[in-house]
Amino acid sequence: MKSTEPVCQYELKAARDAMEVIQGKWRIPIVISLTYGTKRFGEIHRDIPDISPKMLSQELKALEENKLITRTLHDSMPVTVEYALTPLGMSLRELLDELRNWGKHFRGEIVGK
Repeated sequence: MKSTEPVCQYELKAARDAMEVIQGKWRIPIVISLTYGTKRFGEIHRDIPDISPKMLSQELKALEENKLITRTLHDSMPVTVEYALTPLGMSLRELLDELRNWGKHFRGEIVGK
């Protein structure tokens, strides 16, 4: 049994790393919003109306720091800022599809709706 212990520890660390990046109430909805294309702050906020502008700004910064999204500043009048998923962020699509499928299953089995 000891021979699998390092493998298990590695797998646990990898899962914790992933959870650290996508944790919280808002990061997954933001990423899902951006899977539909490049968006401005207000467009993301319209997709997720329950999030405060301050929280949205904080979460966008965190996602940018973790290289899941890019923030592009366009030199126009007025200044335009756009957010888009990076290739690393796009790699979450399959995981998010599975998460949604599991959520539908859970809702049907446990919640009954």
